[in-house]
Amino acid sequence: MEAQNEQRTGLLYGFGAYGMWGLVPLFWPFLKPSGAIEILAHRMVWSLAVVGLALLALRRWGWIRELVRDPRKLGLTTLAASVISVNWGLYIWSVNNGHVVEASLGYFINPLVSIAMGVLLLGERLRRAQWVAVGITFVAVLVLAVGYGRPPWISLVLAFSFATYGLIKKKLNMGGLESLTAETAVLFLPALGYLLWLGTQGRSTFVTEGPAHSALLASTGLVTAIPLVFFGAAAIRVPLSTLGLLQYMAPVFQFGLGVLYFHEAMPPERWVGFSLVWAALTLLTWDALRTARRSRAALAAVPVAVTAPAREPA
Repeated sequence: MEAQNEQRTGLLYGFGAYGMWGLVPLFWPFLKPSGAIEILAHRMVWSLAVVGLALLALRRWGWIRELVRDPRKLGLTTLAASVISVNWGLYIWSVNNGHVVEASLGYFINPLVSIAMGVLLLGERLRRAQWVAVGITFVAVLVLAVGYGRPPWISLVLAFSFATYGLIKKKLNMGGLESLTAETAVLFLPALGYLLWLGTQGRSTFVTEGPAHSALLASTGLVTAIPLVFFGAAAIRVPLSTLGLLQYMAPVFQFGLGVLYFHEAMPPERWVGFSLVWAALTLLTWDALRTARRSRAALAAVPVAVTAPAREPA
C-alpha cells in the first residue's frame, strides 16, 4: 500500500514537472520588452539564489569541496553550463519570436538524437525498431526542411544541445539540485556582469519597466528550479519507463500552445513532418515498453529456475 502511495505521489510530481515545462511558453512573453539574452542572464542569477536557499535549508554542501578538487568534473560542469545556456537562450528567443511549434519539435526529436549520440559516441548497439525510428526521423527532418524552405535549425539546435547536455550529465553523475547549483554558479559572474553592463548603458529593463516587471524577471529563478525539484521527486518514486513516457507531455503542450494559442501556421508539409516524428516516437515507445516487459519476465523466471529441485539420477 505504501509503495502504491509513493508511486502515485511520484506520478503527481512528474505531471507537475512536465506540465510546468509544457506551459512555460505562456510565461516568457510576459517578460517583454526584455530581450532573450537579458532574460537568460536573469534566469541564471535568480536560479542560483533559489537553489542556494534550497541547499541551505537541506544543508547539502559536501559535494562542493569534491567538485572543486576534481578538475575533470569542474570542466564538465562548465561545459554543461555553456550548453544549457545555449538551449535556454534559444528557447526563450523562439517563444518570443513566434517559433513555439518549431521549438516543440526540438524536444520531440530529442530522444532520437540522444539515441543517435549513444551509437556514435558511446558505441551502443540499437535494436531494429530503434534504427527504423531514427530513419523515420531523418526523413521527417528532410520533409520539414522542404516545408520551411530551410533546415529546421531551431529544432535541431535545441535537440542537439539538450541531448549533449544529457550526455554530459550522465558523465557527471550529480543530483539535479546540485548540478543546477554548480552550473548557475559557473555562469553567475558573466550573467551578473552582463546585467550590470546593460544598466550602465541604459538598456536594462529591470528597473525601467516597473516593479511588476522586476518581480517577473526575478521569478525566472522559481520557474527554473521548481520543475526541476518536482522532476527529482518523481525520478526516485516512479519507474524510468514511466518517466520516459511523461517526458512527451512538455512538447505536446508546447505544440498545442503554438497552434491553438499563438496561432502559428501549420501548412500540410509541416503536418506530414510532425506526423512522421510522432510515428517514430510511437515506435520507440512501443519498443521500450516491450523490451522492459521482456526483461521483467526474464528476471521473474530466474528464481524459479534456481530453486527448482534437481532430479535424482536414474
